[in-house]
Amino acid sequence: MNVTRDFTREQGACRWAILLGVVLVLFAGTARAESCSLSPVHGDLTFPVEQIPSDWTCTLQAIITSPTTVTRVGPIRVAMSEPLYRYLLGEPPIAATLIRRLGLGPYHSQAWGERRFWGDDGEGTKGFVQLVYEDAESRIYVLDGSHESRLLPHITGKAVVFLRMTVVRDHLGNEGMDSTIVAYTKLDNRLLSGLVSFLHPLIRGMVTSKLQKGVETVHRLGVTMRQQPSRVLREAEQPPSLAEQHLAFLRAVLGPSLDSTQPISPANTIP
Repeated sequence: MNVTRDFTREQGACRWAILLGVVLVLFAGTARAESCSLSPVHGDLTFPVEQIPSDWTCTLQAIITSPTTVTRVGPIRVAMSEPLYRYLLGEPPIAATLIRRLGLGPYHSQAWGERRFWGDDGEGTKGFVQLVYEDAESRIYVLDGSHESRLLPHITGKAVVFLRMTVVRDHLGNEGMDSTIVAYTKLDNRLLSGLVSFLHPLIRGMVTSKLQKGVETVHRLGVTMRQQPSRVLREAEQPPSLAEQHLAFLRAVLGPSLDSTQPISPANTIP
């Protein structure tokens, strides 16, 4: 009987120990999140960082406070209406498929959970992109990826990307979107990070080139959609065709342009 009572007491003590451990872990996580904070100003632009979910704040802070490089690109103009631009931002696999089928670039992308996507630019850079915040003007992303090239060793790292969008019209009345990007990148390899003074120009140039080329490729997609809407729809319908909801959206957006060609102003690029 005493053995049974002692066993019951041990069980109770174990339960309390487990419960206490869970509480401590949760409290430590909460305390850590509360201790992390972000500046709202990035690249002379203000972002509503207070709206970022608290479980992401420390992740962003770790990258932003000790980056390998900081890059600002833009504003670069994209020849797309606001609804189309926002739609493709939210559906990277659709944008990548259209870009690839139209011969504008070797991009690939797949959905990988809620607001998370895998991407490959076909030129050595690949990884995951997580959207952590969005509103009418801004997007904030966390990236985790790698890069292979002949100039640099295999590198892996993370990045925080702030995107600011502005609706504009050119002198012809065409609606477009100006995009400005501020990116903080942080290499995983400590040795490479320690050589930042030597590698900085090379890495910064690569990041700037990747960001600029990505936006300009989307601009070229917009130009093609305005000038050759029928071709875009044909490519979207080629087997395997895009899902019906995506085709329906493209038909609605491109429909008014099917019988006309609209002149396009050139993109605003960065020297």
